[in-house]
Amino acid sequence: MANAFYDFTGELRQLEQDNLYRRRRVVDGPQGIILNVDDRELINFCSNDYLGLASHPEVAAAFKSGVNRYGVGSGSAHLICGHSAAHHALEEELAAFTGRDRALLFSTGYMANLGVISALLGRNDTVLEDRLNHASLLDGGLLSRARFQRYRHADVEDLQAKLAASIGKALVVGDGVFSMDGDLAPLPTMVELAESYQAGLLIDDAHGFGVLGNSGGGVVEHFGLSQNDVPILIGTLGKAFGTFGAFVAGSEDLIEMLIQKARSYVFTTALPAAVAEATRASLRLLQAESWRRDRLQTLIARFRSGAEQQGLRLMDSMTAIQPILIGDSGQAVAASQRLLEQGFWVSAIRPPTVPAGSARLRITFSANHSEQQVDALLEALGKALT
Repeated sequence: MANAFYDFTGELRQLEQDNLYRRRRVVDGPQGIILNVDDRELINFCSNDYLGLASHPEVAAAFKSGVNRYGVGSGSAHLICGHSAAHHALEEELAAFTGRDRALLFSTGYMANLGVISALLGRNDTVLEDRLNHASLLDGGLLSRARFQRYRHADVEDLQAKLAASIGKALVVGDGVFSMDGDLAPLPTMVELAESYQAGLLIDDAHGFGVLGNSGGGVVEHFGLSQNDVPILIGTLGKAFGTFGAFVAGSEDLIEMLIQKARSYVFTTALPAAVAEATRASLRLLQAESWRRDRLQTLIARFRSGAEQQGLRLMDSMTAIQPILIGDSGQAVAASQRLLEQGFWVSAIRPPTVPAGSARLRITFSANHSEQQVDALLEALGKALT
């Protein structure tokens, strides 16, 4: 007799009927503006490689040099024998880059958010999260077993009301740049509220680091804030940095507490030292080549101007994430397919990644895109959305 537990047919069919079924495409070759996908070349407008560093020759050379020196695997967790000189150097350089006492590497951004939030809160505490936070932040809040509450997106009045009613230690958690909308958290007001209510403040700036701020320091630098204002800062390395992994930056005591208590740090294998070496190279490029951020802003402005002229439903974003709101999931999938037929890879984002009724095309830009490619995308959108 078949075990009914493993009968997923009905649920999978329902996902297809609701236009929520997800499929993978196979990419052959390095990440870049032109991708070979299923034996066809596509212009890539769905990557988070915002500064075009994922395949940069200097980053690749640093990775290869790291493999020659350290091998491929790190062998163990950081607290056993997996913490290499490359890891340590990168942590020191990330601390200096963010203007903080120390930084701590995690193997992924998801693991960083799970580990940090659950290490700092317990059953008698409160975690307050923006309704549109990334899944890893929400899961970290739930894993902490603290009283979990979500406030309306970027609504500081709702946040204040929930802070006033919080119990135990309170931690406010938010994205710096929201990954599906591209807008910024109202960070200055969040800082004021956290200070007023003696609450902690954690910002995950996965999509801001490298892109925002004069030196690429992200949303905190964009708003002119410091470690005192935003004590817990998390960033990922697989987006603007073009590599892999994540880090948290903050005070000496914060980092020591996480080394002792963050389970997703203590009980997992360290990321390969060669990845740390590659990231050190990308960090140098990120700081030295400010033209990449300037170029990105030029392309974003060009796209937004052209999209507004066409009457497309843009969202309020100044970042490399430029969503076009569609609403219906089926229509979003159809528009994405029509773009694919014209040679453009643009993802259709649907629930549960975004709220019901807000399916969209999520267009992302890289400093390596050309103005001609942006103009061609605009023309293709005009055909796909009519």
